[in-house]
Amino acid sequence: MNEKQSAFETIAQSWQYFAALVILVAFAFVITLAVEKVAVRKEGKQDQKLLSVRKMAIIGVFSAVSFVLMLLEFPLPFAPSFYKFDFSDMPALVGGFAAGPFAGVMVEFIKILLKLVIKGTSSGFVGEIANFVVGTSFVLPATIIYRLHKSRKVALISCIVGTAFITLVGSLLNAFFLLPAYAVIYGCDISSFVEMGAAINPAITNITTFCLLAVAPFNLVKGIVDSVITFALYKHISPILKGNSNRTK
Repeated sequence: MNEKQSAFETIAQSWQYFAALVILVAFAFVITLAVEKVAVRKEGKQDQKLLSVRKMAIIGVFSAVSFVLMLLEFPLPFAPSFYKFDFSDMPALVGGFAAGPFAGVMVEFIKILLKLVIKGTSSGFVGEIANFVVGTSFVLPATIIYRLHKSRKVALISCIVGTAFITLVGSLLNAFFLLPAYAVIYGCDISSFVEMGAAINPAITNITTFCLLAVAPFNLVKGIVDSVITFALYKHISPILKGNSNRTK
């Protein structure tokens, strides 16, 4: 059986979870476009294009960087090995700060498309869509806040809010969508994942403690690390991204 057939069969097996994730993806784009319109109206720039040449260049460059960083993944000691840590959300956050939330979401989206084209899928696209949703839950709230009120203090608040969102959304998504979907896809019981977590941390005894003690800390660390790197780098590279030599606030 070829990979394409396997992917279609996997989608059929977990179509409810697949459909729910697709709806979340559509919701993310709707929210992003609505915020961009509000911001443009607030700035009195109704003629401003959603995708200028500069924004497209930023999206293209940071999507490529994000994809490369996604390949450089490694496990963390407090989570099962199938959770891989990478820095691929950081370029999306930087791009979103520089060109708006739509650019940040597009970086996340193109990163996943590149992964599918080059490496394919072993989860019927469920894992890839979930990766997009979790990454967007970090990038979208952070870049929305910064888009509406640009300052160094707000950038810090944005990163904190984004980290809180990725921790919460990542945990809920795993508990109600991702882990049940993987149980269907791989023909196992969800308790198998709990057992893998318990092997690392005996306090993990069910899906709730699995998400609280493994998934939540994993995404919390991811959000904090990406935020710290972004906060340290952005003030230095923003003049280049904005096409001038003036420093941002």
